[in-house]
Amino acid sequence: MEKNKIKFFLYARKSSEDKNKQVQSIDDQVSIMQEVAKRQGLKVVDVLTEVKSGKTPHGRPIFEKMLQRIRAGEANGLIVWKLDRLGRNPVDLGEIQWLLQQTTISVIVTPDKDYLPEDSSYIISVEGAGASQYIRDLSQNVKRGLKSKIDKGWMPGTAPLGYLNTKTESRGENYIIKDPERFPLLRKAWDLMLTGNYTADQILGKLNDEWGFRTRKSKRKGCKPMSRSTIYRMFTNQFYAGMIEYQLGGRRNKFGKDFRILPGKQEPMVSLEEFDQVQALLGKKGKPRPNERHEYAFTGIIHCGECGSMISVTTKQKFIKSTKQMKSYELYYCICARKHKKCSQKRYTNSNEIINQITEKISHFTIIPEFKDWAIEVLNSQEDKDFEEHNKIVETHQKALESAERKIANLTNMRLSDQIEDEEYDKERTRLKNEITILKTKTAQVNMQRESWIDLTKKAFIFAANAEKAFISGNAEVRRSILLGIGMNWTILDHSLSIKEPEWLIPFTNPIHLQNTPCEPTKKADFPREMAFSGTEKCTKRGRRDSNP
Repeated sequence: MEKNKIKFFLYARKSSEDKNKQVQSIDDQVSIMQEVAKRQGLKVVDVLTEVKSGKTPHGRPIFEKMLQRIRAGEANGLIVWKLDRLGRNPVDLGEIQWLLQQTTISVIVTPDKDYLPEDSSYIISVEGAGASQYIRDLSQNVKRGLKSKIDKGWMPGTAPLGYLNTKTESRGENYIIKDPERFPLLRKAWDLMLTGNYTADQILGKLNDEWGFRTRKSKRKGCKPMSRSTIYRMFTNQFYAGMIEYQLGGRRNKFGKDFRILPGKQEPMVSLEEFDQVQALLGKKGKPRPNERHEYAFTGIIHCGECGSMISVTTKQKFIKSTKQMKSYELYYCICARKHKKCSQKRYTNSNEIINQITEKISHFTIIPEFKDWAIEVLNSQEDKDFEEHNKIVETHQKALESAERKIANLTNMRLSDQIEDEEYDKERTRLKNEITILKTKTAQVNMQRESWIDLTKKAFIFAANAEKAFISGNAEVRRSILLGIGMNWTILDHSLSIKEPEWLIPFTNPIHLQNTPCEPTKKADFPREMAFSGTEKCTKRGRRDSNP
């Protein structure tokens, strides 16, 4: 069909995402295509324009309506600036290609070339695939650039009020600095909020009316008083506390797949503690922190003394007006009593009270460092004696092991020279292999037994000497380890903590009489026996070695 007999739709599209980067605007596209139509004498029945991205299938209502009109016969030709204006996804491009192959569309005219039904579909497919791949690459490049900037500690996009974006660096390397005009005023607003004597609305009035605050001027807006929503947004945005949060490739959402919260490189306007104080004053919970994990020392170890349920913990905050500080309290409670009300232990127990009780109990079995050093010295001398006995046993086992291995070698030589039958060879070889396995097992057991009782006893003395000091000065992890070292049977009833002490601690806690050899240093001038323990306790040395020292 001759081109001057075809009815054409002139279609122009521009992506709303690239308003400032589009090579040709819609007006430029229409102007160029109208010149092409006039030069070639083409009949244009309608001009259709759209500001929509072509990367998503069926996402353009005007485009979809145009295809319906083509199928209805209103037009059978298209004029576009480039083929990718018809779409950047394989679904829409495939539909255009199918209509062209079926001659529903007789020709697609661009300023550079015409696409006809008899043309190879391979050419159109390649150009369409190139357009589709371009948008995919563009998306990946943009995400990669955003991720790179976030990883460097800078928030992509426009800086919030009080900060400015630099414009002096190369593309992607600009950063965020303080706004010298607005930063001090907004810091004063935070200071007023931290006093607890002003509401956000009152502070907003001072900012706009008394201090003359105005938003920064941009091309289309700005230089206006701060709005009510903006000041609330500022008081809840942790960017001002030195953090950045961002959702790659989409709207900010803490449930999003690529939601990121991490420390930023911008200069904070407030500290994290001050930020959380403001959240409490606004009636909001503290914002999540990157990799933030509060360690509680006693959860999972202490049980309720009434119902046996686990003891959990909650953190409560209270704003102290006298100090203008937010104070946190760790409060432990019975899960059963709080959730199911089947237990009477409903009152909270402050963590400080629990710490004081544990410290008091640990002091019952604490020994002085001098006694610990003397005990380890005695154990070391005993270890030297055990070492000689151990070497003799190991040497005996090693000789027997080498003998068995020689016998296997000789047995193999005898079989190769046909001196014994297969059945006899297999039987004897199995017996020797079993003997070797038993010898290796015995050697390993001897090594383990030698190391275990002396090392465990040393650890017990070291633990008893250092536990109280380590518990008082240690963090949650250290305190938790000490409690687990003492035992897992901690219970709390009516705020009172108790534990059934493990057997290995009994010699350090019970006052008992000396047996056989007194447990004291050879030099009596070192320290008196009465100082061996921190209390009135005395120690014992067993008359013979126990099977489980």
